[in-house]
Amino acid sequence: MEPDTDTLAELRSVALDLLMQMEVVLQGLLRPWNAYQIGIACALFALAQIVAWAGRPRLHDWLRTREGWAKWRMRLLVLVHRRLRMLVFVALAWIVVWIMREVTWPSRSYLLAIVAQLATAWLFIAFATRLIGNPLLQSVVRYGAWAWVTVSILNLTQQAQEALDSIALTAGEMRLSLWVVLQAAAMLIVLVAAARFLAGSSAARIRRNEDISPSMQVLAVKVLQVLFYGGAFFLALKLVGVDLTGLAVLSGAIGVGLGFGLQKVVSNLVSGIIILLDKSIKPGDVISLGETFGWINSLGARYVSITTRDGKEYLIPNEDLITGQVVNWSHSNDFVRLDIHFGTAYGDDPHKVRRIAIEAATNTPRVLSERPPVCHIVGFGDSSVDYILRFWIRDPTAGLTNIRGNVYLALWDAFQSNDISIPFPQREVRVLEGSTLGTKALD
Repeated sequence: MEPDTDTLAELRSVALDLLMQMEVVLQGLLRPWNAYQIGIACALFALAQIVAWAGRPRLHDWLRTREGWAKWRMRLLVLVHRRLRMLVFVALAWIVVWIMREVTWPSRSYLLAIVAQLATAWLFIAFATRLIGNPLLQSVVRYGAWAWVTVSILNLTQQAQEALDSIALTAGEMRLSLWVVLQAAAMLIVLVAAARFLAGSSAARIRRNEDISPSMQVLAVKVLQVLFYGGAFFLALKLVGVDLTGLAVLSGAIGVGLGFGLQKVVSNLVSGIIILLDKSIKPGDVISLGETFGWINSLGARYVSITTRDGKEYLIPNEDLITGQVVNWSHSNDFVRLDIHFGTAYGDDPHKVRRIAIEAATNTPRVLSERPPVCHIVGFGDSSVDYILRFWIRDPTAGLTNIRGNVYLALWDAFQSNDISIPFPQREVRVLEGSTLGTKALD
């Protein structure tokens, strides 16, 4: 869509007005006292550069000695170190403005006062935008605020608004100008920041509530985030006068397209909601899915993060957890029973072996005493009496292989102390008379 003839004519008119104003401004700058003020501003900037060049190394060395200070104070001083030139320039500019207003007419310091106001506003914005954590959003807000305060201080607000409003696209009865787009962006940034603050505060309160299960906490936080951010987006469009009727039709068409083209993504989203609602798994649960064994680190909208004992983090799609078989070691409680198998020689008393095995397992760290271990004979093997030793733990996230190894080591030490032998298969080879080996042995 191209701008119509009226829009182009209006844009040319605004551009001509701006050119005429710029010509008037340039002619005014050529007057003696205006040129003097520009020269004074340039000299002050050069002096501020020299002071910053000489003072930054000393300030840096002094900051290195402030190790015990609070983090916020150190960050503020680091920002002062980076903006030292502008700080010095603002201070010098206002001092010179005050002196000139005392000794001469205010008109002879008018331009210098505007420069001081601009530098002060820019410096304040640079400090204020440091509170924004997102680098991209921080840059957008900083440069947008700099442009807005510059236009406001120079009294060009009306002209800038007319120029931006003249750049527009028309589609039927809808007219979308650059001024409306910038207003919507500014409103959206402010409302999204407010929504982020509210979502973060609400999430912190929900996580502190021990009466809500971990899975319901995640679901409540996700729902609040969708509501806050969605409300911020539509409210920003409504405040700048955008008609949401057409947007509703467009969003419906997009939704149908997403339903056909992104079936897996939608399936994972729905599966994530089901997982949160039925509380089958929750953060901190220890699960086994195929060859993957670990504990759930976080529940996402599309996947579940599982951390294994070797430090790997697997991102399992939510759909796999719904359609596949999942072993949840800590679904209803944290207790986990482990089994180990061993065998002893036929010459050892099985009653004594069972008692020693139970004592060895009980004295092993992490094995629960309130659920005492048990040991049973499970068979008579070819060369040993076979036993099974069962014991309980309640911290599977600390590992299963290591606790089995510790129990085996405790059994070894206990059997060595009590002269209980662990047999191994032995084979007796006999050479028959008349065989090839027997004949060679006789020769």
